[in-house]
Amino acid sequence: MGLIESTCKTIHVGCRQKHLRWSKNERPVLTISSGDVVTFDTVDSSNGQIGKESDSSVINSFKTELADPAFGPVFIRDAEPGDALKIEILALETADWGWTAIMPGFGLLADEFPDPALKVWRLEPGSSCAQFKEGVHVPLRPFLGIMGVAPGLDGDFSTIPPTDAGGNIDCRDLTVGSTLYLPVQVPGALFSCGDGHAAQGHGEVCGTAIETPMKATLRLTVCKDHPWVTSPHFQTAPRAYPKSVVADKGRYAAMGIDADLLEAAKKAARNLIRWLVATKGLSRSEAYMLASVAGDIQVVEAVDINYAVTMGLPLNIFV
Repeated sequence: MGLIESTCKTIHVGCRQKHLRWSKNERPVLTISSGDVVTFDTVDSSNGQIGKESDSSVINSFKTELADPAFGPVFIRDAEPGDALKIEILALETADWGWTAIMPGFGLLADEFPDPALKVWRLEPGSSCAQFKEGVHVPLRPFLGIMGVAPGLDGDFSTIPPTDAGGNIDCRDLTVGSTLYLPVQVPGALFSCGDGHAAQGHGEVCGTAIETPMKATLRLTVCKDHPWVTSPHFQTAPRAYPKSVVADKGRYAAMGIDADLLEAAKKAARNLIRWLVATKGLSRSEAYMLASVAGDIQVVEAVDINYAVTMGLPLNIFV
């Protein structure tokens, strides 16, 4: 697809303008000027393999190599290595549905959850929450899991793991009003995005969030001579509490302690799942998925030989 020249205005990248690799040789679908606003229509992270009517049988034929498409890339004039690309997140609009799944062989506790599971969510327009099951409502906090620029290295790289150039960073703080800075590694930056999430906990422990198609509106600006930006940096907007927000009821957290940080994280997630099963009437698979979309994993102690990691949930999701 050829380059589309533009002046300073709102420009569009469609849902068919996608790729499954990070490469400085990926041909741009759009050329813009610094400060232009671009809208992106993205499909979900399954790349259309999972739909509104799907059940867990679809996971048996799921092709990982088709997952996590990125939409773009966009060439930004005057962007050069040593600069930073500033991405202002202006608007995010989810579809009216989403999905969360347990994929065999994937996730923090993959060895303990060998069977596939799928939850298809209904996302009501204008609603601040989505129902997980009767009595469990998860606050919606849309963001893009993938925002990245082309790497400076030669070769083709998967869109699944994050890198210093961004990509599949799955940072739930990058919602509307936040600003992301990425290190420009090639001329034009070659920015792409995708992987819409309606909600996710810190850690995304089962491997998926509430995955959903999304329309994103972003402003892309070149920040000249920012050599200190060598990995993704971001700034969040001041927190605003809408009238519909559910009252804070505190959090419940389980701790994992181990000399290995990954093992400590696994223990924390495992212990929270045990609590959910024991006290909230959830199956282990339900508890794992709920922890992934609404739970936060945090390192609370890192200096006394063993690591202490917690995984917690806000208690106001239980209504």
